[in-house]
Amino acid sequence: MSDLERAVAAVIRDCLGVREHETVLVVCNPPTIGLGERLRGEAGRAGADGILCLMAERGTHAAEPPAPVAAAMAAADVVLAPTVQSLSHTAARKAATAVGVRIATLPGATEEMLARVMSADMEGLRRRGAAIAEVLTRGSEARITCANGSDLRLGLGDREAIPDAGDLTAPGAFGNLPCGEGFIAPIEGSGDGTLVVDGGIATIGRLAEPVRLTIESGHLVAANGAAGERLMELLTAGGEEGTNVAELGIGTNERAVLTGEVLEDEKILGSCHVAFGASAAIGGTVQVPVHLDCVVMKPDVSVDGEPVVRAGELLVGD
Repeated sequence: MSDLERAVAAVIRDCLGVREHETVLVVCNPPTIGLGERLRGEAGRAGADGILCLMAERGTHAAEPPAPVAAAMAAADVVLAPTVQSLSHTAARKAATAVGVRIATLPGATEEMLARVMSADMEGLRRRGAAIAEVLTRGSEARITCANGSDLRLGLGDREAIPDAGDLTAPGAFGNLPCGEGFIAPIEGSGDGTLVVDGGIATIGRLAEPVRLTIESGHLVAANGAAGERLMELLTAGGEEGTNVAELGIGTNERAVLTGEVLEDEKILGSCHVAFGASAAIGGTVQVPVHLDCVVMKPDVSVDGEPVVRAGELLVGD
């Protein structure tokens, strides 16, 4: 069995626990139909009724799927979404989760990425993800600094953080695959400071030079350079709330590397990412058709003064 075959089998059988006679809906776009068919085929071999749903690409991450696709998602037992643009932060995904559908989104995943990144130590991912989620959940404020000049504070309030560690077997479970992070939706209006992004930005890709982001009262108000201008364009196209600080996440996957594909970049062990736009799907209150993650490679992250990451080294969960 090849690494890819093992990874696909792990997704279907281990991560999602697909059982005989379940309905498994695989939503993909034309560029991802190959991976979609592999996942559908493995669901069939597990005894499920695998269905492949092909839809056109969306304009951006968090843009809604067509209404018939959303209805099909809510009617399935399991949904896998190897799409180009992420369905993670859509109302359709949230509605399907609410009725107990088990969902894995794989936005931007390639066969090579899945084979490599899913070879990580899954027990280690679950241990680190749980540790990060515990620290974020009990904390009231997170602070991100870095050697490039970041200094950003985010209010966490009583929000509950989520470990993204590949265990999607419970009714209503949701996560990314490949997996490997712990994340939380900060309190709306609470973020203030500067974040210098030196990894990648969703949709834009790997950065040639760092981008300085200025956050005031929980919104991105300025971003320098061509990549920063493009980020502002993409976010403001989602409306006034498109610049909302939507997520703080910390990567836990030792097999993830910087590729320019944010699905993998945000999972890099010891990195952190801050996303802007929709937060309702992960515990926040903002629902807009955009959600873009910005990755910092070697941050210092503390929660209520307790160090969680130091210069890109994860300090909890091992």
